[in-house]
Amino acid sequence: QVQLVESGGGLVQPGGSLRLSCAASGSYFIVYAMGWYRQAPGKQRELVARITGGSRNYAESVKGRFTISEDNAKNMVYLQMNSLKPEDTAVYYCNAESPTEGDYWGQGTQVTVSS
Repeated sequence: QVQLVESGGGLVQPGGSLRLSCAASGSYFIVYAMGWYRQAPGKQRELVARITGGSRNYAESVKGRFTISEDNAKNMVYLQMNSLKPEDTAVYYCNAESPTEGDYWGQGTQVTVSS
């Protein structure tokens, strides 16, 4: 199993920045890809960014503003969020994909973009 713990959420003004962190522990060797998802009130959870083998994918709405990165030595994944907009307000979840064990999720961290 894999345990994921997010941190770094909070309240930020439009145009500001936040950096989310995800600490992974457990059987990290079974993980194929890591990602960040978000869920706003009344909306479905959506993929924000994903990284696997150095390849990165982003939702169209965050391209050019968000950057996903990883530190495999520390089992950490990060999401740098710049030029934040009110529509980025959501609970952000860290995700780990395993081809054999399925998906693992963190507990989520709230990001609120408001003046």
